[in-house]
Amino acid sequence: MEHLTETPTAKAPAGRFTGDVYLNMIATPSEAARLASALVRFTPGARTNWHSHAHGQTLFVTDGVGLVGTRDGRVVRVGAGEVVQCPAGEEHWHGATGTTLMAHVAMVVGDGEGDGTTWLEPVTDEQYAAAHSAVGR
Repeated sequence: MEHLTETPTAKAPAGRFTGDVYLNMIATPSEAARLASALVRFTPGARTNWHSHAHGQTLFVTDGVGLVGTRDGRVVRVGAGEVVQCPAGEEHWHGATGTTLMAHVAMVVGDGEGDGTTWLEPVTDEQYAAAHSAVGR
């Protein structure tokens, strides 16, 4: 057993996110167990770029209100205690609403050479505004 009393907070890489996003790694992929997980905190208006995961992704919202969107235009509004499962290969994004922060635990299973994430282009301001309209807020 290893008891970690603190995980450092790091600013998320600007090349993968819009706005201010902060990460605390919980687990990183290793050969024996390929789970990667992190507590991710999005300030209002912050969001990921479009991306996909080789083996899918599970998001457990811990605080605030956020949005998760897919390329086909589906958008869900999420709050604390809710879970979103993104299937393998599905291009999606997630982040806070324009007025409320959102935090989630993001969990992915690595592909043996990392966390299996393919990062794509930023979500445009127009796509982000359309997501808000889609959920009626």
